Amino acid sequence: MTKGTRRLRIGLLGCGPIAQAAHLDAIRKARNADLYAICDIARDLTARIAAVYQPDVVYNDFDAMLADASVDAVVIAVADQFHVPLCARALAAGKHVLIEKPLGTTVEECEGLRRPAAASGLVLQIGNNRRFEPGMMAAHRFVREELGAALTFDAWYYDSIYRYTMQDNLYPVPVESTHSKRPAGDWKGDRERYLLLTHGAHLVDTARFLIGPIDTVSARHNSHGPMHGWTVEVAFASGTLGHLELISPRHGDFEEGFRIHGTTGSVHGRAPLPWFQRARVECFKDGEYRRLLGEDGFTFRRQIEGFADTILHAAPQHGANLADGIAALRTLVAISQSVVHRRPVALAEASGAVLSAADLIDRSAAA
Repeated sequence: MTKGTRRLRIGLLGCGPIAQAAHLDAIRKARNADLYAICDIARDLTARIAAVYQPDVVYNDFDAMLADASVDAVVIAVADQFHVPLCARALAAGKHVLIEKPLGTTVEECEGLRRPAAASGLVLQIGNNRRFEPGMMAAHRFVREELGAALTFDAWYYDSIYRYTMQDNLYPVPVESTHSKRPAGDWKGDRERYLLLTHGAHLVDTARFLIGPIDTVSARHNSHGPMHGWTVEVAFASGTLGHLELISPRHGDFEEGFRIHGTTGSVHGRAPLPWFQRARVECFKDGEYRRLLGEDGFTFRRQIEGFADTILHAAPQHGANLADGIAALRTLVAISQSVVHRRPVALAEASGAVLSAADLIDRSAAA
C-alpha cells in the first residue's frame, strides 16, 4: 500500500458495524486519504477503536469534529434516520460528505438537501460502493460504448439465510457499546420496510447506474415468516424494459447480478457478498465473450479513493451523487406504493416514506 503525496483528511462519524467492517480499513488503505479523526457519542467505543486504528484526533461530539479545520471531509456511517440532518450540518460546516446509503428515509427530506448542497459547492457522494467494483465499471463502459440500444434489463439481489455465518467469518470481531445512539423505537421491527430500504437501495442503484433514469414501477410483494420477496417491472426513460427481483433472505447463497441484452451485444454479471471482493462479469460482442479479472474488488476502498480524487483533483464523480440518492429513494418509495395500492406508480408522484403492509393495517384501524 503506497500513499500519495496529496491526501484527503477524513473524519469518520459512527464507529458501529459498517464502520468496523468496511470504512475504517478502507480509509486507512486508500492511496489518497488519511483517517484523521473518528467520532461517536459512545466514549468507550471510540477509545477502543482509536487504540486499533490510531486516528490523529478522537471526538465524541459531531459539531466539535466539524469545527476542526483539519477535517477536509466526513464519512457518515450511522442509522438511516440520522443521515439527512447530519449531512446538512456537515455541508453547512464546509465539509465534503460521503454518506452511507440510503440517502434518507423520506423523499421530502432528501429533496431538502438540493439547495444547501448546490450552494455549498461541495462534493456529496452516496455510499453505493458497488459502482466501484471493477466488473461493474467494465459493464458500465460496455453498455455505453458497445452494447447498442438496451432492449431488456434484469437484476436481482438475493440475501441468504447463511449471510450472517459468512459475515462472522469475514468481518473483524465487532466492538460494541451500550452507549451508542440509536433511532427511537424498533426501527428494524417492520421487516418489509427495513429490507426494502437496506437491500433495495443497492438493487435500484445498479439499475440506474447501468441503464439510466426510471420512469415507472409496477411491483408485487410476498412474505412467509421472515422471508420477503419483491418482483418489480421497470419502465426506463430510455425505453428499455426492466425487471428487478429482491429476496431477503433466501435458502441459497448470497448473490447480486444482472443481465442486459442490446442490439449489438449483451452482458451478464454475478457477485457474491461484497467482502469476498470478486465479481464475475462477461460481455459478449462479435461472437466472443470477454471476462474481466477483477483482481481489485475492495469496493469500499475504491469508493474512498474516487471520492478523494473528485475533491483533490477535480476528477469526474464516479460515485452516486445527490440526484442519484434522491432518485433511488423515490424508486423505493414508488415500489412500496405500487405494492400497497396494487398499481403502477410513476416516480414523479412518489412522496413520503417507504410503505409496508403494516401501514395498511394502521390506516384500517384508524378508520
